[in-house]
Amino acid sequence: MNPLAKELNNIIEQANVHIYEMLSTVGKNLFYPKGILTQSAEAKEKAHKFNATIGMATEKGQTMYLPSVMAMIQGLSPNEALTYAPSFGIMPLREAWKEEMLRKNPSLQGKDLSLPVVTHAITHALSVLADLWVEPGDVLILPDKMWGNYSMIFGVRRGAEVVNYPLFNAENGFNLKGLEECLHSEADKRGKIILILNFPNNPTGYTVTAQEGDGIAQILEDVAKKGTNVLAITDDAYFGLFYEDEVLQESIFTRLTNRHPRLLAVKTDGATKENYVWGLRVGFITYGAAVNGDPGPVYDALEKKTAGTVRGSISNASHLSQSMLLKSFQSDTYAAEKEEKLQIMKDRAQEVKRVLANNKYNRAWDVYPFNSGYFMCLKLKTVNAEELRVHLLEKYGAGLISLGKTDIRVAFSCLEKNDVQELFDTIYQGVEDLKA
Repeated sequence: MNPLAKELNNIIEQANVHIYEMLSTVGKNLFYPKGILTQSAEAKEKAHKFNATIGMATEKGQTMYLPSVMAMIQGLSPNEALTYAPSFGIMPLREAWKEEMLRKNPSLQGKDLSLPVVTHAITHALSVLADLWVEPGDVLILPDKMWGNYSMIFGVRRGAEVVNYPLFNAENGFNLKGLEECLHSEADKRGKIILILNFPNNPTGYTVTAQEGDGIAQILEDVAKKGTNVLAITDDAYFGLFYEDEVLQESIFTRLTNRHPRLLAVKTDGATKENYVWGLRVGFITYGAAVNGDPGPVYDALEKKTAGTVRGSISNASHLSQSMLLKSFQSDTYAAEKEEKLQIMKDRAQEVKRVLANNKYNRAWDVYPFNSGYFMCLKLKTVNAEELRVHLLEKYGAGLISLGKTDIRVAFSCLEKNDVQELFDTIYQGVEDLKA
């Protein structure tokens, strides 16, 4: 094992042995190298005469560039747009995102958190966490309504065993009892449990209420108190897109961080959906742990292992994307812009609810509860979901996503409000066609 990895492991183990126990074999061996990047950083600070360290080209002391490229980039210098970013992410953006996180989640004020590490959006963030924390054979607890890529990232790539619980109970709320039974059943067999909490949920568009969020946190704490290590990953991809007052307006991460020594909370989030910049691919990983003494060294160690994973996979996320996001935060109109787009999304969601309140649809489907995010789902009563999807596409030119035998996902995020009625009437007609 590399001495740098040993050093980081010692820091983590001394502060909280349970966090160290949760690391995968890869995670224990990971470190941030003191190689070319470290030497280049030192040279950038001290090499006042010649700096011949890093694999970038300069011209007359400035970043070399093609004018045809920079002609397409307004408001950023070549140094802000074209150069490599640190594997941790650029520091001003990491600091700005943490400030935004505290603003959006006031319950985090006064709690100990790491500085976010920048990833190439949330899919990459989850992949980084899989490398760090998932050992083949580890159990991953997920609801039965989930984003399919979790199985690829954690199951196929890292060998985790995926175990599901029903997302909704008979009252169309979050299934606290189902989660509790699933967790305790697995805890009786294992010393470590990993789960992902995704709110707003993809595919259903459901976010828990404050009371349900408290219930989830208490269940996880109870499991931890009984001697099982719990790694709780929050996938906050659609955070902030809340359309009803009873919805928990903060990340479930706020309920979990610093809660118990055996409970490590990890927040993945990003600008992708929140800021409508899907192709910029900027995400973040933030840790919230309960440790003995000063949490600073532990978070520094976890950040270095995380950045080492980034370094060993993609090297670094796009500097151009990070700079664009940072400049957007600094804009005087940023808050107003976000509020305007949120209202558009809320209006669409409310229109979907208005349309689906029509009793004529009751014989064709049930509606899964939704209150946030980009999506909602129908549970078909009489026809196969995949057959309906293909029929709607081929006969009516309407594209939807089928999930299993009964569920259809509708992305109202890409529907104009005025098109909602026609779409659901078309889906209904498709059901009638297949029944006939």
